[in-house]
Amino acid sequence: MHLLTFRTAEADGADDTAGAGAPRLGARLAGDRVADLTALATAAGVRLPPDLLGLIRAGAPALAVARELLAGSPATRPLAEVSLCAPLRPGKIVGVGLNYVEHVAESHRTLDTDRELPDRPVLFGKPSTAVTGPGGPIPHNADLTKQLDWECELAVVIGAPAFRVAEADALRHVFGYSIVNDISARDQRRSGQWFFSKGQDGYAPFGPVVVTADEIPDPQRLDLSLKVNGELRQDSNTRHMLFGVARLIVDISSGVTLEPGDVIATGSPSGVGAGMVPPRFLQPGDLVEATIERIGTLANPVVDAR
Repeated sequence: MHLLTFRTAEADGADDTAGAGAPRLGARLAGDRVADLTALATAAGVRLPPDLLGLIRAGAPALAVARELLAGSPATRPLAEVSLCAPLRPGKIVGVGLNYVEHVAESHRTLDTDRELPDRPVLFGKPSTAVTGPGGPIPHNADLTKQLDWECELAVVIGAPAFRVAEADALRHVFGYSIVNDISARDQRRSGQWFFSKGQDGYAPFGPVVVTADEIPDPQRLDLSLKVNGELRQDSNTRHMLFGVARLIVDISSGVTLEPGDVIATGSPSGVGAGMVPPRFLQPGDLVEATIERIGTLANPVVDAR
C-alpha cells in the first residue's frame, strides 16, 4: 500500500466528521487516484485509526483492515484534487551522514570531513518540527545561511519497537519507506555539530507517501535522484550505501529504542551543492524534486523566509 495523509477543500458528504480541510488518512492507488480510508472505514462501520501514525502504532490488525477496505473498488478522487501533507510527524528522526562512498569523498573535499570511510554509521538528530510535507516551503533565511543545500535520502519508517535487534531480524521492524530531503545549512555547523545546520524548521521535507515494506522487499535496490529546477543534481542507487538499512537499525537500536513512527534518513549520495565546482546552493524561487524508485517524487519550493 501507498499510504498518505491529505486534506480536501471540503469535507466529504459521506463523512464530514473530520471537518473541511482536516488531515485524513488515505492511500494512493493506480492511475494517481486517492482513496479516503477515513471515509471508507466510517461507511463500512469498522474502526480504523484516524491518522497514519495511529495506524502504524495499531500494528498488523489495523493494517489488515486498511487492506480489506481497499480490496474492492473503493470510491476515489484524482490525486491532483487533494493537498498532500507530510505522511506523519515522527517521534524522532535519526539522520545518517557520510553513508555513500562518493559523498564521503566530496564531503572531505568541500566540507572538511574525514577522508577515511567511517567504520560505523555517523548519526545525528533532526527534530520533528523540521518536517514539512509535499509542496511545503523550504525556508531560505539569508540572515542565517548563504549555503542552503539538498540531500535526497531513503526514509525508513519504523513499525515495531526495536532495541538491540539482530541484523537478521532488523527489517521485520520496518513499516515502510518514504523520502526525506535532508536540507542543510552548510555554514551553520557549530564546532562540527550538525543539529542547527540540519534541524531548522522546514529542513526535513517528507513524503509524498509511505510505501509498506511488503512492496519493497529489498531496500538496497532503489534508484534515487534529485533535480533543482529540472536540472539533475543527484543520481544513484541505494545499493551504494556503506551501511544498509538493516545494519543501520542494528547500530541505532544498540543504544536507542526505535519506536513505531520513528524515521531513519539513511544518508545522501554524492551530487550535493557544496560538492559542485563552483559550489551551488539553493535560492528563493528554486524547485527541488527528490525521486526514489517505487515511492515517487517529493517536490518542494524554496521560499524567502527573512
